[in-house]
Amino acid sequence: MQGPSPFERLDWLALLSEMCLAPAKPRVSVASNGARVAALPWMEAHGGAEALANWYNFIARPLGDAALLSEITRSLPMGRASFAPMPEDDARALADALRRTGWVVISEPCDSNHILPVKNRSFAQYWATRPGALRETVRRKGRKGEVGLRIVTEFSPADWDAYEAVYKLSWKPGEGSPDFLRRWAEMDGAAGRLRLGIAEIGGQPVAAQFWTVEGGTAFIHKLAHDERFRKQSPGTLLSKAMFEHVIDRDGVSLVDFGTGDDPYKRDWMEDVRTRWRVRAWRKGAVRHWPAMIRAVGRHKLQPLVSPNRDG
Repeated sequence: MQGPSPFERLDWLALLSEMCLAPAKPRVSVASNGARVAALPWMEAHGGAEALANWYNFIARPLGDAALLSEITRSLPMGRASFAPMPEDDARALADALRRTGWVVISEPCDSNHILPVKNRSFAQYWATRPGALRETVRRKGRKGEVGLRIVTEFSPADWDAYEAVYKLSWKPGEGSPDFLRRWAEMDGAAGRLRLGIAEIGGQPVAAQFWTVEGGTAFIHKLAHDERFRKQSPGTLLSKAMFEHVIDRDGVSLVDFGTGDDPYKRDWMEDVRTRWRVRAWRKGAVRHWPAMIRAVGRHKLQPLVSPNRDG
């Protein structure tokens, strides 16, 4: 029982739990009825049940048959719960299950997810629709021939060292868990899912990108470039090569740029999906009443539409 993304694979969740989360806190609650099974990954955090997730997750969601979620929400051993970032349909299903089992529930937008539906286009067809300024940058910088590009699909320590070296020289904040990221790249490299892009100038790595391909989707996890070489636009040239690779060679139907509404994503992507947060409190959990009342009060004052349209 696994979904079509890294964040729904049990091996990925196990690795995340082992390397990034507090020991003994992760849980997976399971309900079954004959051949039908549902599972809800969660963890104990801040006195409640929260999504088994951190900043590496594009999504957090239940697995399996949503009709069985009520069996799980009824038996959750905590007085409050919070799950995010969730796709809308999954947020609606979880919110409905929580309400049916006596929880007070708020569903609200919490983030944006930029995506590119490929729609059976070749890379050339897709590229022709990109903003003129982006295409001109690639044409001018690529014509100079200063930047060498390569995309690898198997993990090697040398290539990953190059990625880490670029990341440390980039504008990015410090990596939350570099050991986890390396293990993840090793795992997906062994399974054929890794797409690691390296841009070099004079043999020196100056830009790097960590993508994976799974279930017909290319997931863009990490981008970085050395600010000293910004004028040569190595990151932009590498992005173009990565999109071409996953569209023409891997034949993906979707490219997923994760969460966050960074303006540069709009140059590459065409659609935006809303990600949702589901928060809930047991009516009998008296110690959570003050937080529940404050949250419900704020929610009622906001012009939000919940996944099940009733707030």
